[in-house]
Amino acid sequence: MSLYSYNTIAAPSTDRYTVKASKFYGYAFPVDSEAAIKEALVEVNELHPKARHHCYAWRLGLDKNLYRVNDAGEPSGSAGRPILNQIDSAQLTNILVVVVRYFGGTKLGIPGLIKAYKLTTNLSLDAAEIVTKIIQSSIELKLPYDKVNVFHQQANKLPITLLSERFSSTHAYFEISFPKSDEALVQSRFKEWI
Repeated sequence: MSLYSYNTIAAPSTDRYTVKASKFYGYAFPVDSEAAIKEALVEVNELHPKARHHCYAWRLGLDKNLYRVNDAGEPSGSAGRPILNQIDSAQLTNILVVVVRYFGGTKLGIPGLIKAYKLTTNLSLDAAEIVTKIIQSSIELKLPYDKVNVFHQQANKLPITLLSERFSSTHAYFEISFPKSDEALVQSRFKEWI
């Protein structure tokens, strides 16, 4: 991760792992909010209503401070933390991984559980397409009408996207977005032209 981009997955992915008749189903989801995480957890719970363990970990944002782990009834530290460790090893964020376990009748022990949750997470992440997302900034420009043509001419020369435009009796308002890495360039160019 950098100040200007981060890695996540492009779309949900899934895989499974079986050991000693215990079945582990892994689900990875790209997420951008805690609300999206809750929706994905409900989706997995509906797919596996009879499973005893729905363990998960998620991470949001670039500062690595927003995350959760849940062992969901497994021994403490044997499920959620190994899942998060694999997310972090892959240097991903804005991601949720849920691993559902169906007990197969043979206890795996804490080392066996850690290994199973780790491997299931890896399989789910390996099944996903990893993408790099560019962090965007946005601003709203308030321009007098005599500067609108200049704005349109110069905007084509910059790495910006026009998000919206609205007009009042005296001004035009343009909301634009651009890669955060180009913020200084965009702002200095508009100060020169407008």
